[in-house]
Amino acid sequence: MELTIIISYYKAIDNLKLILKALNRQSNMNFEVVVSEDDFNESTMAFIAQNNHQYGFPIAHLYQKEDNGFRKNEMLNRSVLQSKTDKIVFIDGDCIPHRHFVKEYLKAIQEGFICTGRTVLLSEKMSAQMKWNQSLKPLNLINLLLNKTRNKKECYYFPLFSLTFKKGGRGIIGRNWGICKQSLIDVNGFDTDYVHAGVGEDADIEWRLRKNGHQTRSMKNKAIVYHLYHPRSYSEERVRSNFEMMNKKKDTNNVRCLNGISAIVEKQ
Repeated sequence: MELTIIISYYKAIDNLKLILKALNRQSNMNFEVVVSEDDFNESTMAFIAQNNHQYGFPIAHLYQKEDNGFRKNEMLNRSVLQSKTDKIVFIDGDCIPHRHFVKEYLKAIQEGFICTGRTVLLSEKMSAQMKWNQSLKPLNLINLLLNKTRNKKECYYFPLFSLTFKKGGRGIIGRNWGICKQSLIDVNGFDTDYVHAGVGEDADIEWRLRKNGHQTRSMKNKAIVYHLYHPRSYSEERVRSNFEMMNKKKDTNNVRCLNGISAIVEKQ
């Protein structure tokens, strides 16, 4: 195996089934999956245990002892430690990967780079149909362009363009990015001081990685995910609070967060 895909997951088994189905159709199958569940859900455990053998890749399932609020960053750190490869990709549990998703990340991830993919936002109707039918058939280019898909410019897969034309692109979006494992270890992983969604799982770790010498490498029109519609689950007020916390942390100029991967290692 050369790549670990960490899926941040919470109470959406129909989404997870579609994601695993898409991963089982990858053009490059040289990867493992870690389902990083910020919850304790017996139905998820049962599904993975009963269906693990159907997939062409190993699946590890990590979960909380109980559902005790937003602890996504803690689960991400545990998942990084669980990973068995030097290259890691993060996606959210509502994002379905394009068929060449793994192939493109395997080519792109290198030391010193943060690889940042982009997202096609599916309509509420298409998302509901896909989950109901458990079908990936709607994810064809013509259908995506004709429907109420947002970010349609991200639908196009361009494998022939050189990555050198796309350096220095936009920053991390937590639902689709990749990096070398050691880079995460060097900054002590994700900061568990963030106990609300937004900022902590992308903007915070991005500034620390950049401060530690990393550049971004755009995976636009290469590493594509299709985002299943859902109402927004967090408030602008909490996001602002997270940004305020991040700005205070920036003032310390410390690229290694105080409460990160090392805290988990110490408990083991």
